[in-house]
Amino acid sequence: MVESEHDVPARFDVSMDPDGECRLRLTGRLDVVNVSGIQQEIMAAIDRHRPRRLLLDLCDVTYLDDFGALLISQLRDSVLLRSGTLRLANVPEHVQQMLSLIHFDEGDVCRPTFEKPTSDAVSRLGEATLQLVFNARYLVSFLGSVILSFGYAVVHPRALRWNDTVSLMEKTGVDAVPIVALTSFLLGLVMAFMAALQLRQFGANIYVASLVAIAMVSELGPIMTAIIVAGRSGSAFAAEIGTMRISEEIDALYIMGFRPALFLAVPRILASIVVVPLLTLFSSIFAIAGGLLVGVLMLDLTAAAYLNQTVDSLTLSDFLWGFSKSIVFAAVISWIGCLRGFQVRGGAASVGNAATSAVVSGIFLIIFLDAMFAFIRNYG
Repeated sequence: MVESEHDVPARFDVSMDPDGECRLRLTGRLDVVNVSGIQQEIMAAIDRHRPRRLLLDLCDVTYLDDFGALLISQLRDSVLLRSGTLRLANVPEHVQQMLSLIHFDEGDVCRPTFEKPTSDAVSRLGEATLQLVFNARYLVSFLGSVILSFGYAVVHPRALRWNDTVSLMEKTGVDAVPIVALTSFLLGLVMAFMAALQLRQFGANIYVASLVAIAMVSELGPIMTAIIVAGRSGSAFAAEIGTMRISEEIDALYIMGFRPALFLAVPRILASIVVVPLLTLFSSIFAIAGGLLVGVLMLDLTAAAYLNQTVDSLTLSDFLWGFSKSIVFAAVISWIGCLRGFQVRGGAASVGNAATSAVVSGIFLIIFLDAMFAFIRNYG
């Protein structure tokens, strides 16, 4: 039986010219079946000769598929790694068409580049602007999703995971009491000590109690509590949801018909709104206790006198002001933590970046909102 040109198996022939150029002649069909049989032999022959110049003759190649094109690309890379050159000769039209699909430039000497392309200031500015626009769109979309989920939970209370909400209250509130109490106690102690250094010169030791009480109840108590919660719970929310994102658990929730914002974000935000004001109350109490210690030990005040001055200096508006700020801070902290978690893309490093971003963004928003509250209180 006569063998047609379309049935000719792949063969190769390697020869060295007197001028040092290596000539590799390929014949037959370079397809998935034939290439696998001769690829190792061709590469072994090229490695033996280690040519600086390689001439690849493709005149007798009757068929070339993507596997054959991959073989030619591998030959080119092998030569270029030795700083050599590759030249194609007698390239049939059908072979040239296949090589064009992989952007193989048979007319130029291609050299590998290992330098990372640099970008100018305009490109970086444009990239940052596009990223900012994308983040703003995602922020608005996520905010709307959370608001709609809260509305749905109000209409359908059974849709909310109450067991998880209670568990999150424990993690966010009860577990944070020791660190909030210790931090606030030391802060009240330091405030009372610094105030005593000035007020005792005027015989106004009793007003140390007023200073500590008003500052902690209306200003420092909500801020310090919010910062601690942002460091503990805000980062935890971002890490938990971010891990679920990269493990495709959130995608599974979409497929199963669940609302991720209702399933993950709403319980965390609701738990924070409930427990952070209570933590703020504990913070104020322990800060007053720290000031009481300084007043009794350093200022020769009695505990009754200190506590009476504290009660007389505080008003209901001070409590309500600090309470309302703590609710806003709690909502912002938990919301930004969930947002950073949902924004996670990539691997484990992005989870850590999301947790860091949640803390930094949360603290910035706390300070910014507190400044807005101060402006409203004084000029509103």
